[in-house]
Amino acid sequence: MKPRDLLDLLLLAALWGASFLFMRIAAPHFGAVPLIEVRVALAALFLLPWLAWKRSGKELRAKALPIFVIGVTNSALPFSLFAYATLSVTAGLASILNATAPLFGALVAYVWLRDKLSAVRIAGLAIGFSGVVMLVWGQASFRPGGSGYAIVGALAASLLYGISANYAKRRLAGVDPLAIATGSQVAAALVLLPPAIAWWPAQVPEASSWLAVIALAVACTGIAYILYFRLIAHVGPAKAIAVTFLVPAFGVLWGMLFLDETLTPGMVLGCAVILFGTALSTGVLTLKRMPFFRRAQ
Repeated sequence: MKPRDLLDLLLLAALWGASFLFMRIAAPHFGAVPLIEVRVALAALFLLPWLAWKRSGKELRAKALPIFVIGVTNSALPFSLFAYATLSVTAGLASILNATAPLFGALVAYVWLRDKLSAVRIAGLAIGFSGVVMLVWGQASFRPGGSGYAIVGALAASLLYGISANYAKRRLAGVDPLAIATGSQVAAALVLLPPAIAWWPAQVPEASSWLAVIALAVACTGIAYILYFRLIAHVGPAKAIAVTFLVPAFGVLWGMLFLDETLTPGMVLGCAVILFGTALSTGVLTLKRMPFFRRAQ
């Protein structure tokens, strides 16, 4: 990976990690659905000129229905669920729960697309989900004021990411990612518009919340997508997915720096186990690449 690609990877992880910070700031003032409506609408407005410049509109029109499905399953619903989660859990914890998306993706691929799983990848799934249990053990209270429903919402969002990734693999293979990203944001904005109007806050959100949602839309969605496309073009999707392992670190870091969140030993251990299981289940890490097994051979 060239230095420019490595810089893009780190910047992308920093931006996606910051999305949990901005949702944590703005969600209490906007509400989950209105916040995400503003996010995806502004992101669509940011990406549409880029799409026109790249002349990828034809692909968007040709694949309008599957792109609409991606807009619902990869943006409208999971974004709203994570915004809801950040009303109750820290930005750092939300970013760690987001790291389970590849685990769900591998599981959905096995159940839906009949992808074969080796013993190592099955072990990775088991390890990854055991990390989730370790992470939320003792935190998922469903009593009033508890974070149980928020944690369930975040995990449901990650499951939706896994479903949409496999749907895109099946229905949108070879389609320009920029067309998918732009069309999906437009679709998400259309789907969320009625409930966003119905649940729009009675009191106008303060300026800091508007700045947070603008940053969320432009930086964490629009610019982040462009960086992601460039990474896929330069290093391929297999290496670009490495961003998944860096997002929790930045999510936790931004939460500590700007929201005075604390990093507990349980969060560190749970995150490490989740990421190790994710690396095994997605094939990023194999036994042959692990020093202990290389020495044993």
